[in-house]
Amino acid sequence: MINTLIVDDSPVVRKILRDFLEGEGSFKIIGEAENGVEGVDMAKQLRPDLVTMDFEMPLMNGLEAIIEIRKFSECGIVVISSHDTARMAYEATANGAHEFFAKNIFTSQITDMQRNNVISTLKHITNIKKNIVTLNNKETETCAVKGKVNCIVIASSTGGPMALSQLCSGLPETFNVPILLVQHNTSGFDKGFVQWLDEYAKLKVRLADNGIFPCSGHIYVAPTDKHLIIGSGGLVLDDGNPLNNQKPAADILFKSAAQHFGSSLASVVLTGMGSDGAEGTIAVKKAGGITISQDASTSMIYGMPEAAYNTGCVDMVLPLNKIAGKLLELSGGGT
Repeated sequence: MINTLIVDDSPVVRKILRDFLEGEGSFKIIGEAENGVEGVDMAKQLRPDLVTMDFEMPLMNGLEAIIEIRKFSECGIVVISSHDTARMAYEATANGAHEFFAKNIFTSQITDMQRNNVISTLKHITNIKKNIVTLNNKETETCAVKGKVNCIVIASSTGGPMALSQLCSGLPETFNVPILLVQHNTSGFDKGFVQWLDEYAKLKVRLADNGIFPCSGHIYVAPTDKHLIIGSGGLVLDDGNPLNNQKPAADILFKSAAQHFGSSLASVVLTGMGSDGAEGTIAVKKAGGITISQDASTSMIYGMPEAAYNTGCVDMVLPLNKIAGKLLELSGGGT
């Protein structure tokens, strides 16, 4: 059983979360706290495997509580937030939270796909420490840089915001190629994510839209619930079906970019659950582009990077702190 502490000042929300988790059968609610101070004290006493954390609470807010809990515990922490606190939710991921979900998905209208995604994510998060022990993937580079890269595509999911904040802060404002990004976000949180990432990045971060022609010095983020495609007419938002339960799907972006940019494309697969980006990595490699995946030791969840690596089409396996420098090299130095 996954021992879980619920921290939320609303009795109604606490009951909804308790019913949702206990109804699945793998979670045991060992405590409920109605503010951040109480949540920190109970986390210290009960030592839960998982903490669900609200943001707007009396005495101590969720972000402050997460920072305090991280001083003594490596338990899984998931933020359950409303859309108006989206930027704070992303800041929480840079300060020790593993993931977050919108409060409004925990209703009777939740789809089976959403339910399975939430439960699967929570289970993965509580197993992170166990998974890391078995990982032995090492930094590798199996190809030489063949020519200047003119576009970069990135895929990330669970753990992605924290990884992206580090990667993007390492790229100078003179970085001279566009970046197209698929981060698996909770529906409705994409604008908050763009605003938050823009505070870390020296490049301009904006939400992708139809007809935009990507230009240097910009990071274009796929909106939630739309696939992002690049073609001769610029960016296209596609409302097709999810691919492998993902929408947006990095595989769709990677494949379209491979067709458009060919050997002048570089792809990066960062931390996350599942296998999104693996098929796209194959397409980039076949088109002559450069393919990179994050290494196991620096990935919060080594799911997506491992799936990409297992295709046999990854040219470079790099720790997170070396990826920005490699992209700078591939782009010609950012001048």
